[in-house]
Amino acid sequence: MEEQFETYRPLLFSIAYRMVGSASDAEDLVQETYLRARTAPRDEIRSPKSYLSAIITHLCIDYLKSARVQREQYIGPWLPEPLLTSDERLAPLATVEQRESISFAFMVLLESLTPPERAVFLLHDVFDYSYEEIASIIGKSAANCRQLLHRARKGVAERRPRFEPSAEQQRQIIGRFLAACQQGNVDALTEVLAREVTTWSDGGGKAAAATRPLHGRDKVSRFLLGLMSKAPADLAFSEAEINGQPAVLLWIGGMLYDVMSFEIADGQIQNLRVVLNPDKLAYLAQQLHGQPST
Repeated sequence: MEEQFETYRPLLFSIAYRMVGSASDAEDLVQETYLRARTAPRDEIRSPKSYLSAIITHLCIDYLKSARVQREQYIGPWLPEPLLTSDERLAPLATVEQRESISFAFMVLLESLTPPERAVFLLHDVFDYSYEEIASIIGKSAANCRQLLHRARKGVAERRPRFEPSAEQQRQIIGRFLAACQQGNVDALTEVLAREVTTWSDGGGKAAAATRPLHGRDKVSRFLLGLMSKAPADLAFSEAEINGQPAVLLWIGGMLYDVMSFEIADGQIQNLRVVLNPDKLAYLAQQLHGQPST
């Protein structure tokens, strides 16, 4: 089972991360899956993939049920933990659905679904499991799974984010954004921000951040330029592919300070999500420094 488990480890982590929105907790859930599978009688395991998928899915659903109260009490906007998607921990982003489903915008959208809806949606539409396989995994009938998927798709379709530009176009727009911020050029910044742009900042009560979303080009540009005017001299920027899209990383004194994720359409930044909570940056910092996860 150990060799088979290692074969499916990237898939299990990919399911868990999309389900719970935390890379560190996803690692813990994958490890718990291994411990449970290791002690299971061999004659009970007909399909290792389905068996392991069932364990991780149930663990994720239980996690989400217990985490719901914590997230309701979370200080300020809740955002997923950023993840370096070029890392081998994650299964390859081979399809449009797999790449879209790991974006910040989409993972926030998944929060609107119930845990069973989220599980069925991800297993079917992202990881290509059949209704029969999903029914076996979550312990419901195939007909019930179809109903769950219908509700999930409806909820997703109503708020699905738009992704229009290529990665290169995104990088160009992000480059203009960074240049405007660094130069304190309000005109250049407003050109790259959509009129109805919204910014969410996740500090979790552990880092200085706006506790409510900021709406509108004027408010967002003033907020960003205000931050830059107070930035220390050792502030540095870098770019990386985070959650399947180009993102900006801010460093202070060589330490990762925040991650900016952009939603771009019509040649402008429509939404900006900023993770400042140091607890949520720890996993990414390990990835960036090539350290093993603990």
